[in-house]
Amino acid sequence: MDGTLNENDLSRVVNADKAHVWHHLVQHKPFETSDPRIIIEGKGMRVWDQNGREYIDAVSGAVWTVNVGYGRERIANAMHDQLMKMCYFAQAAGSVPGALYAEKLIEKMPGLSRVYYTNSGSEANEKVFKMVRQIAHKKYGGKKHKILFRDRDYHGGTLATMSAGGQDERVMQYGPLAPGFVRVPHCMEYRKEELGLEHLSGRDFGIAAANLIEDVILREGPETIGALCLEPVTAGGGVITPPEGYWDRVQEICRQYDILLHIDEVVCGVGRTGTHWFGYQHYGIKPDFVTMAKGVASGYAAIACMVTTEDVFEMFKSNPTDKLDHFRDISTFGGCAAGPAAAMENMAIIEEEGLLENCTVMGERMMGNLQALMDKHAVIGDVRGKGLFLGAELVKDRATKEPVGEKDVAAVVAECGALGVIIGAANRSVPDRNNVLCFSPALIATAADIDAITDAVDKALTKVFG
Repeated sequence: MDGTLNENDLSRVVNADKAHVWHHLVQHKPFETSDPRIIIEGKGMRVWDQNGREYIDAVSGAVWTVNVGYGRERIANAMHDQLMKMCYFAQAAGSVPGALYAEKLIEKMPGLSRVYYTNSGSEANEKVFKMVRQIAHKKYGGKKHKILFRDRDYHGGTLATMSAGGQDERVMQYGPLAPGFVRVPHCMEYRKEELGLEHLSGRDFGIAAANLIEDVILREGPETIGALCLEPVTAGGGVITPPEGYWDRVQEICRQYDILLHIDEVVCGVGRTGTHWFGYQHYGIKPDFVTMAKGVASGYAAIACMVTTEDVFEMFKSNPTDKLDHFRDISTFGGCAAGPAAAMENMAIIEEEGLLENCTVMGERMMGNLQALMDKHAVIGDVRGKGLFLGAELVKDRATKEPVGEKDVAAVVAECGALGVIIGAANRSVPDRNNVLCFSPALIATAADIDAITDAVDKALTKVFG
């Protein structure tokens, strides 16, 4: 901190924050009479606020990011060393960490071969959209330009990614949105009646949910559809795991209609779902594009990646005499060399400490704990997730599945905070469906950490709902 600042008196920091900082996803009116929370320090899975209060962080930096936990000196040292040697050069040229991390990353992603560096998940997704549009012009006279996205999925906060956003409250008042983006239905079996598929379950439901995508393709015209953009597990839209049979059928549909498959791994990527490095690898998916961000460097650096196949890459160098043939794009901060340096250390930590395996084991423990809470608390209508990426949907009545009110969800989150545990909840996502508690503790979580998190949830539910 600034040497003039008394670390035991953070009033200057709080006052400066209230006067000048515009927080994300926050209504600031309450700060006229109360203080915002300032996170001062983090170590492992714990963070401390300006009042010295300690919390277990069960959402890895609030938005599923700090996969390897706080205070990793080796990542900081790797970034320092790289910054002192070469901090930045635009990716029109290469860098040592950029080349070496790309090599390591591609080793984890069979079938893919090329890495395009950016600074955020939104930007990485934008790059795919632009590539799809350019391919449409290069191969299909511009006609095959539409991009399909799924109800409840989220792909970013830029204009194009909002246009591909399946969370209506995220985009309200920000229109008009960009043309050429078309919504397909969600695949949540818990709310299958919304899809008219209440008579199906399991694999039959999964195939039918995928067939709803085909219905949209046929309605729009297959000759107009360039890509399908999906999260392997829907994140902020309710932590929705895909039903059995869904992904197999989705891939068949994409092949049948010559549609590129874009998998958004911004949340699920780099170990979050356990066992595999990426969420899509649980389901045998063979994507054309994969985008990732949050867990790539666990928040120690701003880095995101767009990864694609050699087939896609070759399309952008097919005619070197055409000045418009290559991908005419740049990401300014994709040239920051500290990002891939941090990402390499992040990956090494996950490998050396066996965090993929730990994520699987601790995820199973947490799922078991949440299922036990569901037996105890009728307000929990469903629990779902993969690895250390889990959600609990709260309902007033299990038979009708009527969601609890947002004030009650906020009360549960606040009560957990009062007990020293930070959890998440769906926030300005789906109208009247912001009723899912969200959990994504760091991959380093221990059994004691998991039990402490779910014990706090148990107490919070008891206090709020009885």
